[in-house]
Amino acid sequence: MSPPAESTPVLACTDLSRRFGQRWAFARVNLTVAPRERVLLVGGNGSGKTTLLRVVSTILRPSHGSFTLFGLDPRNHPTAVRRRLALLSHHAGLYEDLDAHDNLRIIARLGGWALGDLDALIARVGLDPARTDPLRAFSAGMRKRLQLAAMLLQKPDLVLLDEPFAALDPKGCDEVARIISELPGAVIIASHQLRRAASICDRALLLGDGVPRWTGPADDVERAWSALHPESPRFEESGASA
Repeated sequence: MSPPAESTPVLACTDLSRRFGQRWAFARVNLTVAPRERVLLVGGNGSGKTTLLRVVSTILRPSHGSFTLFGLDPRNHPTAVRRRLALLSHHAGLYEDLDAHDNLRIIARLGGWALGDLDALIARVGLDPARTDPLRAFSAGMRKRLQLAAMLLQKPDLVLLDEPFAALDPKGCDEVARIISELPGAVIIASHQLRRAASICDRALLLGDGVPRWTGPADDVERAWSALHPESPRFEESGASA
């Protein structure tokens, strides 16, 4: 008999690894994420955070190991798992010549999702619903907000966020953190904004040179980073980028 849906992990990775040529981007990741759990991925430049998110999103295939999404093997059920997850990354996936409303209408049509109140959705992410200029006139922060609106339109069970606070001012960071904290599904965040991301996460995984170095409560991740990198400046002061 199949386990109840609530007890089935959203994500279960076993020795998950990915390489490019002879270089391993990440290796031997074992990670299980429960429904509604929020997990923070931490690591310096080149530690494999973004590549791990792209493998979990099914954009890339693993080179070794395996993983399931919602109890399903994504190799056998690609469409079913992709409809239940969303990836917010540096690649916007939006249409430059369209305004916010038309972008969301096309995304909803392509995904088969209900539109609902677009003005309320756009306002929820901190954009002006009355604004009609095309995406090419948007700042980087505004683009990030529109990506979040598209993600909310989908109502995914697993949200993958690659540097969600990048290009946002402090007020924008606070608004994005609020939106993330209100998401009903599971969330995996890769971020260099350590304290801000840890404040809305339950657990953290620290990667070093692509290999898991530490896992534990998100509240302890800054201490773990400092213990592993005593010679480095404090994480959020280091100016690292994804």
